[in-house]
Amino acid sequence: MKRRCSHGPFACRCRTSPRGEGGSALIEVIVIGVGILVPIGYLALAAATVQSAAFASQQGVREAARAFSSAATVREGGRQAEAAAELAFSDHGLDLPSDALRIVCSGGSCLAPGSGVEVEIAWSVPLPWLPAPIAGDAPVTVPIVATQRVPVDDYRGDPA
Repeated sequence: MKRRCSHGPFACRCRTSPRGEGGSALIEVIVIGVGILVPIGYLALAAATVQSAAFASQQGVREAARAFSSAATVREGGRQAEAAAELAFSDHGLDLPSDALRIVCSGGSCLAPGSGVEVEIAWSVPLPWLPAPIAGDAPVTVPIVATQRVPVDDYRGDPA
C-alpha cells in the first residue's frame, strides 16, 4: 500500500490507497456509460422519429383539407390536397406514402356550399436502425393516423 499524507496546519489524516485498483474507475464508467447511454440515445431517436411523423401527418391533413375545400372542382381539389400533403411531409424530411391520403365528402355533393370534407392520412412509420434479428416477431413500425374535417364555405358558388 502506498501512503499519501498531506502536511500542514490543516492536515487531516493520512490516506491510503490499495495498489490493485488504479484505473478501474475509468473502465467502469465506460462500460456503464455505454450500457446506459446507447439505449437511452436509441429511445430518444425513435421517439423523435415517431413525433416527426405525427407532426408531418397532422400538418399534412390540415393543409390537404384546406386545399381541397378551396378548390374549384373535385379533381383539382384532389391534386391540390395531395400536393399540399406532400409539401407538409417534405417539410419534415419524409415522403408521403402513395396510399396514405384519403378524402371523404359529407353533407351532400363534394364542394357544395355547406357540405364538409374529411381528410385522413393513415400510414406506419418505421423505427430507425432496428434490424429484424433484434426485433423478432415484433412490429418495427408505429401506426400514425391523423384526420381533419373542414366545412366548405357557405358563400362559395356551387361547383356544378
